[in-house]
Amino acid sequence: MRVLVLSDTHGLLRPEVLALVREADAVLHAGDVGKVEVLETLRGASAGPVHAIRGNVDRSPPLSGLPETLLLELEGVWIYLLHDLKALDLSPEVAGIRVVISGHTHVPRLEERGGVTSLNPGSVGPRRFRLPVACAWLHVAEAQVRVEPVTLLE
Repeated sequence: MRVLVLSDTHGLLRPEVLALVREADAVLHAGDVGKVEVLETLRGASAGPVHAIRGNVDRSPPLSGLPETLLLELEGVWIYLLHDLKALDLSPEVAGIRVVISGHTHVPRLEERGGVTSLNPGSVGPRRFRLPVACAWLHVAEAQVRVEPVTLLE
């Protein structure tokens, strides 16, 4: 299963991202969607499910109605989404979570510790400072995961 992991669109959905969405079996958005049209377009372009959580800029309805966190199982792998990793209030190892996905910082980050993959795909929204415009593929098969970072703009 190929899962496209996005974060921090801040209301901007780039054509390069839409092309990736069309290749995905599922899409996970780690918050700061920015505009409901972003989710509508993602859902219209994706052949699979689109899961999104609320970020700190998603303050107005209907985005304010998105869940703050999301726990889901894909292909036997438990995945936990939250916007700001600093707000993590559980032990992924103890909870049986294999992947923790966050956003907020706009800085792509991948770390493996204690059998848990921690992924911040970066931001695919408006460019900030000199940070790359980035997202990631999460490949899930037979209860195993592999992350493939994707840089759209250096």
